[in-house]
Amino acid sequence: MSPADTALGPMPEWDLGDLYAGTDAPELARDFKWSAEEARRLRDTYQGKLVGLGTDGAALAIAVKAYEKLQDVVGRIGSYAGLLYYADTSDTARAKFFGDTQSKITALSTDLVFFELELNQIDDAALEAVLKHPDLVRYAPWFADLRKEKKYQLDEQLEKLFVEKSATSRSAWDRLFNETMTALRFEVEGEPKPLSLEPTLNFMMHPDSAKRKAAAEALSKVFQGNIRLFTLITNTLAKDKEISDRWRGFADVADSRHLANRVEPEVVDALVDAVRAAYPRTAHRYYAMKARWLGMDKLAHWDRNAPLPEKPEHVYSWKEAENIVLDAYAGFDPDMAKIARPFFTKGWIDAPVREGKASGAFSHPTTPSAHPYILLNYQGHGVHQVLAAPQGPLLAPTPLTLAETASVFGEMLTFKALLAATTEPRERKALIAQKVEDMINTVVRQIAFYSFERKLHEARRVEELTPERIGELWMSVQGESLGPAVEMKPGYEVFWSYIPHFIHSPFYVYAYAFGDCLVNSLYSLYQDAHPGFVGKYFDLLKAGGSKHHSELLAPFGLDATSPTFWAKGLSVIEGMIDELESL
Repeated sequence: MSPADTALGPMPEWDLGDLYAGTDAPELARDFKWSAEEARRLRDTYQGKLVGLGTDGAALAIAVKAYEKLQDVVGRIGSYAGLLYYADTSDTARAKFFGDTQSKITALSTDLVFFELELNQIDDAALEAVLKHPDLVRYAPWFADLRKEKKYQLDEQLEKLFVEKSATSRSAWDRLFNETMTALRFEVEGEPKPLSLEPTLNFMMHPDSAKRKAAAEALSKVFQGNIRLFTLITNTLAKDKEISDRWRGFADVADSRHLANRVEPEVVDALVDAVRAAYPRTAHRYYAMKARWLGMDKLAHWDRNAPLPEKPEHVYSWKEAENIVLDAYAGFDPDMAKIARPFFTKGWIDAPVREGKASGAFSHPTTPSAHPYILLNYQGHGVHQVLAAPQGPLLAPTPLTLAETASVFGEMLTFKALLAATTEPRERKALIAQKVEDMINTVVRQIAFYSFERKLHEARRVEELTPERIGELWMSVQGESLGPAVEMKPGYEVFWSYIPHFIHSPFYVYAYAFGDCLVNSLYSLYQDAHPGFVGKYFDLLKAGGSKHHSELLAPFGLDATSPTFWAKGLSVIEGMIDELESL
């Protein structure tokens, strides 16, 4: 697809042709047909027999490789349908294709439920022995992760029911949220026409306080007008999760996420405790300072992300942003820039703001046989996924706690490059302040979100929650995290309703804080010329999901179980605030 002309210059849009040429492409029909047939073949060939292959490495390897190949093809189909839908969720034809694809994938997935269940029934000693076979050695980390799921797996019939019901339970509610949010329009005072979510949120960073207030009030009005629906979606999905957790035996509301992230609960607890203890030294201190800069006693919630008076007015075109990023990456290592360049030149990024386009941003790994696609809404992960792709469909996926590493590290490289090129003191102050705000949003705000989710899901285990009760939980964690210098005005109590992570990926949010603190520690080592840093960093990214976080951090001398690890990451934020105070 050719670049879209915008006020910020030509911007790239996705070219999904590397997946399929269109919804009527013969290759797509072929892959649909082959996947369904292959799923049935695997079921007919191996169901009830995989435990018996626990002593035959060669035969078990053939089965695992066939399963992996099927995952790759199904991943390509599902990625294509999802990306097509996210590019315009208001298009009914795309929505139908997405829904039909999900139904077909669900149907063939039920034929495969037995596969991982039976692998987990192989005796531990027999599995340890058979994994020494040359064709199975590389899959040992995947089997180790699979073993961690064993105690939470149900019998085959129940697992099939969970898979089949997902299309009319969680997936359906997710889609309702997406399509509702995409259709919302916000009437911001002074704007000639109603706006979608993304540009309305962007006004919260407008230099004019009146415009920020108008945007906040428009958001609040529309969210409040739809609050019964958002409350129903939230209650339903929280209850759905509680039922699944109860049947599987997860004790804590976040245990299933910790398992999926391959991170121990005590590590997450240490992160949360460290960040909450640092609230006064980070967010509270910074927002009090910002209020003084803006000549206010307190910041209204719509002023929290207001630009400083010193902030340069320059608006970067897409091409300027591209050059800044690639130059920063090349300064770290030319190979990183080489990996990133195709995203800009080959239609792997969708950047313009469009009606119907999903809000926010993400990097979708698709499948190792293709390449990632990045969605942005540009108004002023991919490297990681490219490097991990050789691990294959079963080992390339990275736990969320490490999935943010490359993107956050890339942001730090870009920030440092911009800072090095800034000599004017007032501009330097504004640039550092913007980075501090980004880090507070990534660390403090996301841990507050995690605390909110914990309170919400724990309360939902007891009873259905009213909009007012959810608002109370939301306001309690916001006040604690942002501090006394930020005043949540009336209307802010419904702002929980638009955050998609609460709907699509419960407890995802702490991964952002994990990634930011991790990157702060890594970048400190890089600045201190840690021996072989660049090679070790690339090895970390290349590992994908094949290694535990302890194995990946060991070469750097870092340990996520240590309180000093999190303190080191938070000290970077505190150090930047110290510098701002000195300025």
